[in-house]
Amino acid sequence: MNAEALLERPWAGRLLGGEANRRKRTLILVSLLAAFLAFIVVGGALLGQSGLSTNVELRNLAPSLRYPFGTDWLGRNMLTRTLKGLTLSMGIGLLASSISACIAVLMGLAAATMPRAVDAFISWLIDLFLSMPHLVMLILVAFILGGGAKGVIIAVAVTHWPSLARVVRAEVLQLRQADYVRFAKHAGRSRLWIATRHMLPHLAPQVIVGYILLFPHAILHEASITFLGFGLSPHKPAIGVILSESMRYLSTGRWWLAFFPGLSLLALVFAFYSLGSNLRLLADPWSAHE
Repeated sequence: MNAEALLERPWAGRLLGGEANRRKRTLILVSLLAAFLAFIVVGGALLGQSGLSTNVELRNLAPSLRYPFGTDWLGRNMLTRTLKGLTLSMGIGLLASSISACIAVLMGLAAATMPRAVDAFISWLIDLFLSMPHLVMLILVAFILGGGAKGVIIAVAVTHWPSLARVVRAEVLQLRQADYVRFAKHAGRSRLWIATRHMLPHLAPQVIVGYILLFPHAILHEASITFLGFGLSPHKPAIGVILSESMRYLSTGRWWLAFFPGLSLLALVFAFYSLGSNLRLLADPWSAHE
């Protein structure tokens, strides 16, 4: 069930504001999602490194009140490892999405404001990236760069910009026909001046929402290539590393080693996706006051 369907439920309407319109309900839901994400960041920062140290006396403990996510084969606290891994994934997703969004904005603006040859080349480049198998390209770039955090960040950044660049290009093509943009051209303003003063402020809502929606893809793909062994170092408490290591112990009944980290990763991705989707509702003047 997506966030929009959730908001349509009668009980959800009563829970999220009674007779309030969609804008108010969406604001409340956005606040709850932001609080959940802040809890992950603060929890990962406040937890010390003691839960990551080896303690053979606490090996393979099932989930309990003391250890909600259980312990692994080395006695490490799985709750601590999971929160640290989610925090690490969010950091990598933040940096990779920032680079990718900057590339998308530059490409979209260049395609819509530069001569037709530049537009044709960038449009071809966008179609090329979108047509290639995403995971294969991620693995290839990460492998060429030697893996690690640098390889993962660059691989995610250079493969996630095309969709947002296409949106930016379409918006700029519409803005080019606006009266104030035409007036600026006739007044002798440069393309750079028009792009920074007239187009970028108008594009800000779409870029921010697209930037947030890049997060779930970046986080999932970081975990995927790390799980396959082409990403972060096995010594890092990354979710992909945790899930990869846990595969060897599922047949022995230690289900919690993969269940809780995997569920937490899905919750994090859903939170970012819902946050972006609801912010898009707030930015849309047609649906904000329904």
